[in-house]
Amino acid sequence: MSRKKAFFFRANRILALFFAIFFAPLLFSVPQETTFPDQPRIIAQSWEKVKDRIFASGNVEIHYRNIKLFADRIELNTETKDVYAEGHVVLQSPEEVVTVEKIFFNLENLSGRLEKAFGMVQPSIFYEAESIERKGENLYSFEKARLTSCTQPVPRWRFSCSRANFKKDDYLEMWNSVFSIKKIPIFYFPYLRYPLDKERATGFLMPQLGYSGPKGFFYSQSFYWIIKRNIDSTFNLDYYTARGIGGGMELRYLFGGGTGGQLNAYYFIFKKDPEREAPSNAYLFRFNHNQPLPFGFALVAGIDYQSSYDFLREFDNNFQRAVVSNRRSQVYLSKAWSYFNFNMRASRFETYFAQIKNSFIINYLPQISLNSFKIKLFSPLYFSFSSSFNRWQSGWETAYKAGRETHSQSLSFNPVLSLPFTKIPWLTVNSSLATNLNYYFQTYDPKFPGRRIIVNEPLFSRNYSLSIELIGPVSYRIYYGKEGIAKLKHIIEPSASYIYQSPVASATRIITPYGFFRFHQIIYGLTNHFLIKKDEMPREIFTLGLSQAFYLSPEDSPLSIFRVDGKIPEFSDISSYLRFYPVAKYSLDFSAGFNPYHKAFSSLRLGAKLGSPTDSAFLHISWFKSMNPWYKEPIFDRHQISFFTGAKIPKLQIETLAELDFNIVERKMLYSAFSFVYHYQCLDFGADLRIFYFREKPETQFRISIGLGNIGKTTDFLGGMQF
Repeated sequence: MSRKKAFFFRANRILALFFAIFFAPLLFSVPQETTFPDQPRIIAQSWEKVKDRIFASGNVEIHYRNIKLFADRIELNTETKDVYAEGHVVLQSPEEVVTVEKIFFNLENLSGRLEKAFGMVQPSIFYEAESIERKGENLYSFEKARLTSCTQPVPRWRFSCSRANFKKDDYLEMWNSVFSIKKIPIFYFPYLRYPLDKERATGFLMPQLGYSGPKGFFYSQSFYWIIKRNIDSTFNLDYYTARGIGGGMELRYLFGGGTGGQLNAYYFIFKKDPEREAPSNAYLFRFNHNQPLPFGFALVAGIDYQSSYDFLREFDNNFQRAVVSNRRSQVYLSKAWSYFNFNMRASRFETYFAQIKNSFIINYLPQISLNSFKIKLFSPLYFSFSSSFNRWQSGWETAYKAGRETHSQSLSFNPVLSLPFTKIPWLTVNSSLATNLNYYFQTYDPKFPGRRIIVNEPLFSRNYSLSIELIGPVSYRIYYGKEGIAKLKHIIEPSASYIYQSPVASATRIITPYGFFRFHQIIYGLTNHFLIKKDEMPREIFTLGLSQAFYLSPEDSPLSIFRVDGKIPEFSDISSYLRFYPVAKYSLDFSAGFNPYHKAFSSLRLGAKLGSPTDSAFLHISWFKSMNPWYKEPIFDRHQISFFTGAKIPKLQIETLAELDFNIVERKMLYSAFSFVYHYQCLDFGADLRIFYFREKPETQFRISIGLGNIGKTTDFLGGMQF
């Protein structure tokens, strides 16, 4: 059949369907009519009754309850309500219209068989089928069917399948189905379940197809499973023709009282390569859990573990996660009551540095703390304390393997007396006096100073610390508009704090993860606040701050390990920050650190947000530069900029997203991505292009996906921009 004929053929079928709905009752009415008590009403040009059967022909109509049947010829059993009809058959109910060649139907229970059927069932499902087995008012079985919700003569999409089951307002399940756009086959599904209600439904999601040079063609398919109302899961399968196959699971749960969490697991099997040794199979496991416990306790647990950093770098499409390799696992137990707070944590953190091919690992087994908030003794004196027990290990992975990792355990108690002063509106003074009591179970061997040999010789240390903080004198100025109404308030807030910690005996024996320091310093700064009135309430729109520390005892400070012209620095970096929030969804954050000795910036950070992803257009910029002027070798220096932007064009039904990350130090791109979504009446067509420059072999990745009504799209299980 030619395309033109096919068009008119389908158009005629649709016109005939609507013709049957609105005009058939008028045109088929004829003078001859028969009615019997509790029996269907029959209108026909001729009919006869033989025992319990009625034979009628010529523009036949059968009316029974809310069912209407039109045909050229019918045979009706008045006892069983079975009817056989043929010739221009139209079956009409309040929510369904179907035209068939032949029908075997029971008017009582609405079951039967329809041959060569074409019809429409609410909610707007159009179908054609070789035969339909109707098993009740709401359940159908189709053979060799084509189904769509599009009303065009040539539907924009449709499913063709060998058989299907349809349950009204619930689901449509198909076997051996082919999804086509226009007349072009796109996907094949051995089994597909299409939900018809607006609630969540179990079934396969629409797959993703794509191509990548190093990985070849790939296919991603997800299955969504509603286990219970509060538990669901997504299963995922990724197949790469050049690399192998991977599978994952994401489980989400939520119980009463706030208990909930999420578990992600993924396993990848590499394809054997005769020309080179294939990598070991890789896996990842991520878990987060929150749970209230009896007696006011709360439990929080989290795991983020992967068997191979190289696997994530090559396969994880979340750029931020792929370039920073971390493993972590921790569990918290906490309780807050009255003036007290209790915490217990066991944790392990590992960070891998690709530049030196080594990992830094720190373990806490466990950390226990009991702290108090400020308790008023008498005005204006307050008491508080902090106490803790720590058992920890830290060091590079190579040190762990050699048995030379740093480790210790300690017990501490720190009571604090604080005295705030706020009597003067433009001046605030906070002072405190604390005692630091520490017991170290392990120390460095005093017989070998400088060699850092750990021995089980305990040490008790005590010292005190004094802190005085001044905020002020605070001054301000108010700027008025032409109408005499206050428009802007500028507040100038200087600050200074003095911290003194008394010396600690045998300080060189104390073991800490990052070194032992004693603080005797002055920190001074200046902050500017700008406020405007918004709905009679002041709102801060601009903040500018500067601060620096001066070490009165530089030989005990964190800078004691550095030298400038043979001397220990006395001044810290100058820190500054700027925050600008003119209106909602628009912001600018800037911070910088400047080294006064090397006359160089130690850090620069800029974040700008113009709108949000829900707006018609938005732009987010992030610029970051960090370097350590104290070190000559720039091993860990970073300098990069990233852009994340998007736009929506409602008239064209188009949405776009783009991301760009650039390494300024090496003058090369790290990552770029572009997403395009086109809403095409009955479906959403998505395509995205990603280029991973940082991988061993730069990878260009292209993906396409289709969103179809109530069926969600398979998403990138390993991350990415979540287009």
